[in-house]
This record gives sequence, structure tokens and C-alpha cells, in this order.
Amino acid sequence: MTNSTQFSYFSLGAYFDMGGFQFLYFMVILCLYILIVGSNLLLIVVICLNRSLHEPMYIFLCSLFVNELYGSTGLFPFLLVQILSNSHTVSASFCFLQTYCLYSYGSIEFLNLSVMSYDRYLSICHPLQYNTRMTYKKVAMLIAVTWFLVFLVNFVSLSLTVPLQLCGNIINKVYCDYHSVVKLACFDTTANNIYGLIASALSVFGPLILILYTYTQILKVCFSGSKQTRQKAFSTCTPHLASLLNFSFGACFEISQSRFDMSSVPNMLRIFLSLYFLTCPALFNPVMYGLKLSKIRKMISKYNPTSASVVKYNVSHSFFCCYYELVY
Repeated sequence: MTNSTQFSYFSLGAYFDMGGFQFLYFMVILCLYILIVGSNLLLIVVICLNRSLHEPMYIFLCSLFVNELYGSTGLFPFLLVQILSNSHTVSASFCFLQTYCLYSYGSIEFLNLSVMSYDRYLSICHPLQYNTRMTYKKVAMLIAVTWFLVFLVNFVSLSLTVPLQLCGNIINKVYCDYHSVVKLACFDTTANNIYGLIASALSVFGPLILILYTYTQILKVCFSGSKQTRQKAFSTCTPHLASLLNFSFGACFEISQSRFDMSSVPNMLRIFLSLYFLTCPALFNPVMYGLKLSKIRKMISKYNPTSASVVKYNVSHSFFCCYYELVY
């Protein structure tokens, strides 16, 4: 009979001896984290402080940027500690907390992008009905459902994973994830696998069908519409498509790495690609949307408060207005 237990800690086997480059890696990761936090916070503040940006598209963007902060905070501080550590172990409770955070980040990112594609579909394909079909109440409901549904689905996954009896405690990655823990289980994991398929259908295939449908309709309108319609579609859909493709590339590799043998891929490349979907979208999205969308560019360039009291008033007043529009 196979020996099994519930380990109090996990060892992360993907770390390697960094030698004299330990502090260099630490500084690079720290700079990346500061850049991600700074760029996403900047755009969140710009959107919240300017009433002209209190439109559905920018509110969805704000939700996207908040999620980038959520996901990167679940990863980068942990990476910084592990780089300076010599043991590369993590407590079981923190490991499960990190898996919950990172998986919910990925699901929210994809669902948020699908909701944004629906918003672009209404704006381009039904411009006269847009304001009546995409109200502030509907925006608030879509964002709330996106976050609540993901947290609920991942909570069930966590509840199925924590009680598993394990035959080992070595995770061959630089962070924790559900699939690596489930593969360590000694006994039948059919319930985990079935629920994993259901969760994937809810968080991946459903949004993917919505995205494909919306862009099919947008393309039809572009081919049959005026030049102005095509320009509008190009200016608003390009950053969204770029974000979608960027995130999908990283997510596809992460899924492939978890389920297939990737031993032929060099270790450093595997580590980099496993971090891609957690790092590059958080860096890429603020730059893409900040440069591509003219309203955000203008607001960033014009925003120059003259005193601390003005800043305090603008922040409190703008947050109240944004809340009022969403609720009422």
C-alpha cells in the first residue's frame, strides 16, 4: 500500500543555484513589480479622477487593471522572498492560498476580456442602442458576476484539493498551482479532474465562444459599414485583441506545461514561459491602453494637480461620482 500523508510544507523544485546572480535577479524582479504596480495604479487613478472616463469601456479597463495588481501581488513578493532564500520551501497553507490567488487571477482576466469584447460588440454593432443596453447598473452587474463567479469556482477547487492525501511534496515550479498538487495525490482524483473540466468550461470555453461571436459580428459590420465605422472598430478593438492574444499565449503554455511532458524544453525557458501569463499582461496592458486610447493619453498629459487639497478633493469627489453612477 502506498504511504500517504498531508504535508505541512512543499518544496519548489524549479529553482536553481543562482550563484553570484542572486541579487541581480532580485533587483530585476523588484523593478518589474514596481513598474507593474506603478503603471496599473496610474491608469486606475486617471480613470477614477476623470468623469469623462466614467464610461463602460474604461470601467471594464479599471477592473482589468485591478486584477493585474491582484495577480502580480500574489506572485512577485513570493518570488522575491524565494530568490533570497536557500531552502525554497513554502508552507502548505500559503501554497494553497497562492494557487487560489493565481488561478482566480487568470480566470478573471479571461472573463474580463470577454466582457470587454461584448461591450465593443454593442458599441460597434448597435451604436444607437448602446446607452440603453450597456447601462451603469449592467456594467456593475457584469463586473460583480465576473469576480464572484471566479472566486466561487476556485473556492470549490481549493476545497477538493486541500484534503488530498499526498505521496510527495515537491512541486517542480517556482510557484504553487493546483495541478501540480493534484499530481502528487496517492489515491483517485476523479472528482478533481471532473470538476477541473467543468471549471475550465465555465472560465475558458464559455468566454471564448462569446469572444469569437462578438468579433465575427464586428468583422461583418466593418466589411459592410462606412470608413468611420472601420476606424472606430480598429482604434478600440486593436488593444483588446492584443491583450487577448498576449494573455492567451501565456495561458496556453502554462496549461500545456502542467499537462504534458516539457522536459525537452530548457529549464530557464520553462520558468520564463510559466511566468509569462502572470507578468507580461500586467506590463503590457497599461502601456497598450495608455498609448492606444486617445482619451487616456490626453488625461495623463493634462493631469497636473496644483496642491494637496485639490488632489484630496478630486479623489474623494471622483470616487463618489463613479460609485453613484455605477449604483444608480
